Amino acid sequence: MRIKTSFIMTAAALVALATPSYAAETNLITGGGAIGYILWGLSIVGIALIIEHFINVRREKLAPPELIDELETLLNESQFQEALELCEQEPNFLTNIMAAALPKMEHGYDSMEQAAHDISEEEAIKLHSKVSWLSLLSAISPMLGLLGTVWGMIGAFNVIADSAAPEPSDFAATISLALITTVLGLIVAIPMMIGFFYFRNKVTRIVLEIGAISEDMLDRFRN
Repeated sequence: MRIKTSFIMTAAALVALATPSYAAETNLITGGGAIGYILWGLSIVGIALIIEHFINVRREKLAPPELIDELETLLNESQFQEALELCEQEPNFLTNIMAAALPKMEHGYDSMEQAAHDISEEEAIKLHSKVSWLSLLSAISPMLGLLGTVWGMIGAFNVIADSAAPEPSDFAATISLALITTVLGLIVAIPMMIGFFYFRNKVTRIVLEIGAISEDMLDRFRN
């Protein structure tokens, strides 16, 4: 909870620093042109991903404690078919591992362990791929901001080239667009990057924990 609160406060602080007044807020929303609107759209997508990850990328979601207890009870009572059916009825990270391992019982512990290892790797790849979208957003946003910067500077130089004695106000709009898109790119990228590293580390920890739980469940089949 503390980490979540800290993350939200950091994101809010970044936005607050970038938008010191109502006029600046309005300018940030409308002054970035088409690229600015794209960046705002990416920010909405990123926030939705972060919320979804907070809800679903959790140990309690991927390996519910009550389901672990139920599986342990069935395995201790040698009700292996019932345990397999439970895993198939309640698909998640842990049950997918056990559902792959239990049918290999007749082939011995090594076969069960290999099947569990293979599925564990697949599930881990899925989770890492899921959170990697935040990394993509954090990489694309500054590039779009840079594109807006270059586009604005090109516009400013075109104004200078077309006017014999240009006034600063003549190309202020294009310079403003260049700076606003740069700011928007950073506003989107920084929280997305923080979110990516946070969830990547969280996924790594969850994968290790669930791997240890599955190994403990399979140890009873070693002999």
